[in-house]
Amino acid sequence: MSKQPSFAQGLVFCGIDVSAKTLAVSVLQQDQPLRQRELANTAGGHKALITWLRKAKATVRVSLEATGVYSLDLALALDAAEGIELSVLNPRRVHQFAQTLRRSKTDAADALVLAEYSKRMPFVAWRRPSQRALELRAVSRHLATLTEERARLHNRLHAAESSLATPRCVREDLKRSLAGIDKRILRLRKAAVALIERDGEMQRKFRHLTGITGIAETSAVHLLGELATLAPEMTARQWVAHSGLDPAHRHSGTSVNLPSRMSRHGNSQLRRALFMPALAGARFDPHMRAFYTLLQQRRKSKMQALMAVARKLLHAIYGIFKTNTPYEGSKLFPQLKVA
Repeated sequence: MSKQPSFAQGLVFCGIDVSAKTLAVSVLQQDQPLRQRELANTAGGHKALITWLRKAKATVRVSLEATGVYSLDLALALDAAEGIELSVLNPRRVHQFAQTLRRSKTDAADALVLAEYSKRMPFVAWRRPSQRALELRAVSRHLATLTEERARLHNRLHAAESSLATPRCVREDLKRSLAGIDKRILRLRKAAVALIERDGEMQRKFRHLTGITGIAETSAVHLLGELATLAPEMTARQWVAHSGLDPAHRHSGTSVNLPSRMSRHGNSQLRRALFMPALAGARFDPHMRAFYTLLQQRRKSKMQALMAVARKLLHAIYGIFKTNTPYEGSKLFPQLKVA
């Protein structure tokens, strides 16, 4: 339900460049000079920003880039504020728009680009995810961080046990740390699954995810944590762009004709969540393996072929979520011969 602002008619256009610690803000208003300000990326800074924007006495249309945890709390605060319309943009789309303006690369300049985007481009309102979806994403991202820490600890323990110079006390401490992190991961995974089971739609999607070859419980939690917060009207193509798995073409006249590569302008957490399922699928799912092999025969590198599998897998997940049907590799790769 859209908010009905009590301000006077008219629009003010605002762009916010979000970083870990600061917010660079640019405001464009008719018959007024450009206004720019920098505030802290904290709850207090968000409150001060909203108060400052309301001084315009008009509806403020805000654009900011999706930058994960750094932008989420700000987006939630702006979405709850009266008189503010919010759009959260894919970084790649903003990058393409910025190239047409040819501005310098600073936080203030980036904020101005976003303000210009608000002014010139069609407005698409941000839809606040459900509280359970937000909680699941927080738990799944923390799980992903702990899993990476576990891998580093495991490697350190392996190196320590392979070296005669490592004293026993170090090896025992690493083992205790590894056991502790295993308990934390197990506890958080159980909490994530319990959260999913309290929501009928998330439970249905989780069941479909774990039915795909290469996606076990841990990967399903991580994937659903990222996908549950996406707007339901997004298309499969927009999912791919959001993940940064879409190809970036590099052609210009006759002098530049470089191979296409993955754009990486998007949700790095989602790309990470897709990596291991794509790797397992390329090994154990006959349809994904046939596709992976075909790409290598076409002289794609192993990583290029694997990222193409991840992109196809994301398309498959989109399809099974929309149609509420189990995964079928033959539908995703209908023209491939499976050995």
